[in-house]
Amino acid sequence: MSYVLEQTNAQPSGVQPIDSAAVTTSARGRPTGARANQQALQGAIQRLVVDRGLAPGAPMPTEFELMRDLDVSRHPLREAMKALEALGIVDIRHGSGTYVGTAALNGLEAGLAFRSALSVRGDHTDIRNLIEVREVLESGLVGRTIAAHDQLDFAALEAAVVAMEREAEQGRYAPTHDWEFHETLYRPLGNQLVLDLLQVFWRVFSTLDDTLPRAGGTPAITAGWHRDIFEALRARDEPAMRAAVIEHFRGIRARVG
Repeated sequence: MSYVLEQTNAQPSGVQPIDSAAVTTSARGRPTGARANQQALQGAIQRLVVDRGLAPGAPMPTEFELMRDLDVSRHPLREAMKALEALGIVDIRHGSGTYVGTAALNGLEAGLAFRSALSVRGDHTDIRNLIEVREVLESGLVGRTIAAHDQLDFAALEAAVVAMEREAEQGRYAPTHDWEFHETLYRPLGNQLVLDLLQVFWRVFSTLDDTLPRAGGTPAITAGWHRDIFEALRARDEPAMRAAVIEHFRGIRARVG
């Protein structure tokens, strides 16, 4: 299957191979030339993967095949593949080949981490927005989590809470056990995207943890939030669990005003 890449100044026929030289800008400031060609090429590669039904982990066509099918030269193709690798869309394994990636949320995490780091030195708006998105997501999962009661690993959940409580007795926070609790809580729901998103939010906030004020919070209080969520879940008390989740995030929000 041949892919014709969209050009900014489209020709009626005879589309030439993409040339990465010379970047120009339109009258409206829209990039043309190499940048637009790269965007088009990356889109064409993604369409090729979808149209051929290639699953995550499947081998990509060879470089020669892509050059032929996309009517593109080696240099811009390699640039496009590197850009797609950064997004997790392809997985380049040196010495082994190139494979369809799992489209991990690396780009999202990097962008959120950068914006949040800037927000620490500003008005904390982006950090508050990040916390709000996570709160909306986790609050919305309370009902589903209660419904999955019989599939939950209560022993692992309690072990994570106990580990947090033990660390709190020594005046220490336990971020690893904190994530273990949330991962164990939501994994039985069977939605990997939910877990991936929550892990991105959690990791971004975790990297900022030492730079944010504690606002009166202590390791014991943090462990207590998780204990309350756990006990409400074990009792299948949805209103109590929802209230515990809200209290958890109220405490987190207090750190950023």
